[in-house]
Amino acid sequence: MKKILPLVLLATLTLASCAKIPAKRTIEIDHKTQWVDSVYNSMSLKEKVGQLFMVSAYSNRSESHTDSIQQLINDYHIGGLIFFQGGPMRQAKQTNHYQSISKVPLFIGVDGEWGLNMRLDSTSRYPYNMTLGAISNNDIVKKIGEQIGKDCNRMGIHINFAPVVDINTNSKNPVIGVRSFGEDKVNVTEKAWAFTDGMQSTGVLACAKHFPGHGDTDTDSHKTLPTVSFSKERINEIELYPYKELFKKGIAGVMVAHLNVPSLESQEGLPSSLSYKIVSELLKDQLNYDGLIFTDALNMKGAADYGEPGDIDLAAFKAGNDVLLFTVDAPKAILKIMEAHDQESISEARLAHSVKKILGAKFDAGLNNYAPIKMEGLVNDLNQDINVELYAAAIENAITLIKNENQMLPLKTSAKDTIAFLKLGDASADQFLTELKSRAHVIDISSLSAKLTLEKLSEYDKIFISHHRENSRITSAISDEDRHLIESISKNHKTILTVFASQYSLKETDLKDVESVLVAYENSEVANRITADIIFGAADAKGTLPASITNDFSVNTGIKTSK
Repeated sequence: MKKILPLVLLATLTLASCAKIPAKRTIEIDHKTQWVDSVYNSMSLKEKVGQLFMVSAYSNRSESHTDSIQQLINDYHIGGLIFFQGGPMRQAKQTNHYQSISKVPLFIGVDGEWGLNMRLDSTSRYPYNMTLGAISNNDIVKKIGEQIGKDCNRMGIHINFAPVVDINTNSKNPVIGVRSFGEDKVNVTEKAWAFTDGMQSTGVLACAKHFPGHGDTDTDSHKTLPTVSFSKERINEIELYPYKELFKKGIAGVMVAHLNVPSLESQEGLPSSLSYKIVSELLKDQLNYDGLIFTDALNMKGAADYGEPGDIDLAAFKAGNDVLLFTVDAPKAILKIMEAHDQESISEARLAHSVKKILGAKFDAGLNNYAPIKMEGLVNDLNQDINVELYAAAIENAITLIKNENQMLPLKTSAKDTIAFLKLGDASADQFLTELKSRAHVIDISSLSAKLTLEKLSEYDKIFISHHRENSRITSAISDEDRHLIESISKNHKTILTVFASQYSLKETDLKDVESVLVAYENSEVANRITADIIFGAADAKGTLPASITNDFSVNTGIKTSK
């Protein structure tokens, strides 16, 4: 036994010496949290509160406007700017200057729902959302979102306040309309995510709006406080549907509208943007949204009429919003929130929650490694062939044939056929007429009076009636005079009606006697050319209605044709 014990001990020691010593565990550094905490801990109270504000900026205004922005950066340490009108070179120069004087890099935003051209001259535009809603191929929408993201990156823009995800179930909506992808909640959601996915893949943050849903209102929140009178169940089923889906997928931001929603907020007349029940209890707690929450512009009457400047901002922050957008009076609002913090009606934890979210978004946008915008080649970079190609692809896939009696289209003509052309609306039809004339023997009778037009038509086999609207955003019905002409002519003549405007323009027109009806949505050169191609079979009709015109022409109506 005396001999065995040392041997066992020796064997044990030998085995222990042969065992592998674990390597030191690599500790991953959370660079984002480290940067956010470092910046936050270096700030004064005034600097922290300043981060909550994004104020409006313009590159087409006087030097006094620039001076006022500089003062807000230097004296009130505002967190960001949302640019409106101007030009790319001017805005880029201003952005570089403003960034150079800001202690913490500024968060730069834009309302670019259909691209930078919504706000900036000399830049590319894309179709309105309603036009994109007519497209079946969501990859096109994703590519547009991606290109808009690249354009934003080139302009030093970190967040685009898009997409609009309102379900436009009211054709009389004066403020959403063609800004919506349509009235089908699934289609709206699919298009909104395709756009978001494309844009956020470039590092530019997206922001869904206008929560909890501005699609079925008949007043404008810029001018008053619209009421949404639906039940809580209806809102949950329809209006909130796209938000719930986009939140799951990871959209960076959401914008809260100025709406009166009695089923969600019992306090009479309290705007949704100032409602704790809607912003904190519904959006944050029930829907579990933890991204950035923006107010809609606080200078809009829907919010501004509720109280005094500063008080509105304080109420919006207490409701649960992170970023206070387009305030009426930033200095007054910042001091109000500082005072509330000092009086402990706003806790340090509440302030830190929002400010750290904002700093985190700045990190995500690359502002921890800020670099100024390169000026050389800027305008050319924002107007590349890809911009033109994507716009054309969208229009080609959106144009919608909603009626085609006896398969009149594609149109087959002979040398003997005589076709009349009647232009309606307030915009030029020259390009469309040129396109038609290049394909058939077409005579323009647009200069005749209504009476002579009806008399002259007996000489023609067919008639093209084409309605061109200067502003394609307008969703009102076409004039009574134009409507009567369409209805009168189509009773006795084979008629092809084309509408270079919103489909809503036809909502009061009786189309029962019209053989073929095409909706082009927009009055651009591309839309005029491709519509002519579809009529004569050089292109296919592919689109479907994103929103109903009437019961006879409801959402998702669309007749396909082949070349």
